[in-house]
Amino acid sequence: MDVDSLAYLDKAIQSLAGAESEYANRRYNNCANRCYYAMFQAAIAALIAAGIRPAGDRERWEHEFVQARFAGVLVKRRKLYGSGLANAFDTVQSARLTADYEIETISEKAAERALDKARRLVSDVKEQLL
Repeated sequence: MDVDSLAYLDKAIQSLAGAESEYANRRYNNCANRCYYAMFQAAIAALIAAGIRPAGDRERWEHEFVQARFAGVLVKRRKLYGSGLANAFDTVQSARLTADYEIETISEKAAERALDKARRLVSDVKEQLL
């Protein structure tokens, strides 16, 4: 197991724990934010484990790159993860963008949906890597 993938998996687990805490304390905007980053970090861990990294000398994991490669390569092409995860980022990213940048707030139900998706993705990546 690549040490980099384990580092990102650990970050994902921490972000998910933060999301759980924020949800329990009814801070749904923060929950949505932490859910997205838990998924993002778990996806990076999965990509590293699969030998996929940003092209060239770039060390930065861009959001579009991570989402596209996770869904396109790991879910659809290699079928390492369930098809339900192919569009998981769309819903949670939308919630995060609303929570972070809009006057509208995230409802308890929307936070719960984001948390369910984040739990599943982090759990599936953890199961695959460990």
